[in-house]
Amino acid sequence: MIRFILSTLGGLFTFVTLGIFAVALSIGAVFYIYGRDLPSHESLAQYTPPTISRIYSAEGRIIDEFAKERRLFTPASEIPDLVKQAFISAEDKNFYTHKGYDARGIAAAAYDAVASRGKDVRGASTITQQVMKNFLLGGERAAERKIKEIILATRLEETLSKERILELYLNEIFLGQNSYGVTAAASTYFNKPLRELAPHEAAFLASLPKAPSDYHPVRRADRLLSRRNFVLREMFENGYLTEAVYQAEVAMPLRSVQAGDFETFRSALPPRDYFTDEIRRQLSVDFGEEEFFSGGMTVRATIDPDMQVEAARALRRALETYDREGGIWRGTGRKLTPDQMGDWRAALALAEVPRDIDLNAEWFPAVVLELSGGRARLGIEDQPGEDHVIEANDVTWARKRLENGTLARRAQAPADLLEVGDIVLVRAITADGDGSFLRWSLRQVPEVQGGFMAMDVNTGRVIAMQGGFSYQDSVFNRATQARRQPGSSFKPFVYAAALDSGYSPATIVVDAPIEINTPQGLWRPRNSSNQYYGPTPLRTGIEQSRNLMTIRLAQEVGMDIVAEYAEKFGVYDNMGRFLANSLGSEETTLFQMVAAYAMFANGGERVQPTLVDRVQDRFGRTIYRHDQRNCVDCLVPGIPQGQAPRIETNRERVMNAITAYQLTSMMTGVVERGTAARTVGLDVPVAGKTGTTNDSKDVWFVGFTSNIVAGCYIGYDQPRPLGRGASGGGMCGPVFQEFMKKATEKYGGGPFAVPPGGRFIKIDRFTGSPLPDDASGDYVVAEYFRDGEEPVFGLMFDGGFAMGSNLPLVQEAQERAGRQVTTSTGQTATVGPKADFGTVSSGGLY
Repeated sequence: MIRFILSTLGGLFTFVTLGIFAVALSIGAVFYIYGRDLPSHESLAQYTPPTISRIYSAEGRIIDEFAKERRLFTPASEIPDLVKQAFISAEDKNFYTHKGYDARGIAAAAYDAVASRGKDVRGASTITQQVMKNFLLGGERAAERKIKEIILATRLEETLSKERILELYLNEIFLGQNSYGVTAAASTYFNKPLRELAPHEAAFLASLPKAPSDYHPVRRADRLLSRRNFVLREMFENGYLTEAVYQAEVAMPLRSVQAGDFETFRSALPPRDYFTDEIRRQLSVDFGEEEFFSGGMTVRATIDPDMQVEAARALRRALETYDREGGIWRGTGRKLTPDQMGDWRAALALAEVPRDIDLNAEWFPAVVLELSGGRARLGIEDQPGEDHVIEANDVTWARKRLENGTLARRAQAPADLLEVGDIVLVRAITADGDGSFLRWSLRQVPEVQGGFMAMDVNTGRVIAMQGGFSYQDSVFNRATQARRQPGSSFKPFVYAAALDSGYSPATIVVDAPIEINTPQGLWRPRNSSNQYYGPTPLRTGIEQSRNLMTIRLAQEVGMDIVAEYAEKFGVYDNMGRFLANSLGSEETTLFQMVAAYAMFANGGERVQPTLVDRVQDRFGRTIYRHDQRNCVDCLVPGIPQGQAPRIETNRERVMNAITAYQLTSMMTGVVERGTAARTVGLDVPVAGKTGTTNDSKDVWFVGFTSNIVAGCYIGYDQPRPLGRGASGGGMCGPVFQEFMKKATEKYGGGPFAVPPGGRFIKIDRFTGSPLPDDASGDYVVAEYFRDGEEPVFGLMFDGGFAMGSNLPLVQEAQERAGRQVTTSTGQTATVGPKADFGTVSSGGLY
């Protein structure tokens, strides 16, 4: 009997032993088979997750961010223990003790699945396994994937520390609302940094990994609250919270940005505009789009937020003024259907209309609810009530274009322009005295567009850039992307080439008719006034923007030299050697023109325009810095008080300093008495040049003080005439004036620096004749001549073109605005006003 029992037990032991061996062998075989050709887990040691790239103003304020996945990487050492404890309690309470997988958890999950006959299938993945799934494996539910997870998790535990694994998990996990990682999620749901989270908020985040869409804080608030309280209980049971704290936190209501309990993090960001989008565009080219959107770059922009506001306001004012003078109503082109009118607020919130316009007051989207009694009743976004009114006298400026293309009579009531359901833009009209509300006014985005840009002449730092009326209406940046004819604003480069070729501001050039045979036919360029003025000094030629003088000068100097100058200054990459291009008929961008004018202002040194001071990678290493100048004394501790360190410039000289000053002096005449005299005038010295192209399709003004250069361009996106009254001085001059008035209040300005190596001689600006040192009067100007160079007065250049036989020596515009002056020789001459309207075949007018 005993022998039988022993035999039976021996057989049973052998069976069990062989069974265990077989199971172990089978498991080993499974793990061996699935363990081959797995992705390398060692790469996770160097893994850097995609993170947000952020743009900061010069003052260090966040102004924009770009990301495909909204993630802010935070090292484990900077993640609060409270946040770690919440996720460990929710997802893997044995995280710090297991070796990559939790056998007890797997067994419990398997038992629940069998007991519920497959109805209660829950995961038993540890945090380490979830890291493997998120980084190296797919998300499908399959036994094969689970086996691979366990294998890789075991290997990973041998390679990385627990804190490093937790760091990967907490920075990679998706938590809804396009938020990846706990730092971004804390900002998205609470607009808080991690260190400010309360336990119930940390538990809120730890509730989301299972299925963020199933735990939405508004749509599924009850389910999320239950899950949050479960996590808090687990934290208490795991010893992370005291009972008193647990009871207090469980009683807290569910609060979030989405429910309106906190301001959204985006409320602290200004609306995206042309400046930050241009940074995105340029850095995507320089570093690659993938690196910019996922590299966690910290970008320090050159923008001055106050000046950016002024630039937008000045350009918008000019565009709207022109648009309202045209008097054509276009509206937004958006309309709500009758079905949408019942809940118009929700429908209006989804309408794609600009919401970034602030001109005199913020512009709001609105919908027309009723038209009756000569009034329009509106519902306005973000404004309570439905009784807002547009009165009849607010629409009398406009006419509606009919379906056949003709214009209706001028509106007498809102019903002449609007229909019920129309989505429009409105702004509040307020009293000048106390700012009290008066009425609502109908507005529209102008069809005419333009660009504006301002930068430091010495560093190239762009302080403001506006690429159109509204970024949300049109993202096309007309300051950098629109290629347009600069017109007469190009002429300074012709004069620069001449001055460097031995000409002087007093050199006489013949202003007389010209005929040129071209492949397209006979070209007869004209001055804008349709007048010819005979032999005239260079200074007067640029002040009054004489086309014929410019053409003769370009012919005399040679278009090859003119083109080389334009290319050297960066206006063109490869300028065509056609004579018409001397009048600015070849297209360029405002960005290039403003940068080129900066070299006139700083004395002829190359300056590279930049929107970015510095770029740092995710680890804080500087990977780009714009200012490469050498600070000689920055490390010297004994610099006397009130003395700045010396900074050595390493900029290339592109133009003789005396030439730069001569040209600047000539362009101050454009502002003082030339084509910009009526609209530009600051409390500091200012120089510039207007530009108006053929048929007034493009109007320009680019000007500068001793430290700031700014430029404006206005025109239709599909070029067409702006009208007979359009000019660079008349339309862009006021934009420059409004902006620069504020800029000089902030940045100052002073006399343009006079370079050494020259002397001043007074001349008659109408005849170019030398005058005594004590001469005075409107006709007297002090020109700067190079030392060792004896000026030659009276020598005329005609560019090789024949001059009309009966042309007077000096013939200014006719008596309608002319006046008599006495020249230095005692003779009298008629002096006319600045040039006005006319046309040429191509290029610049004035």
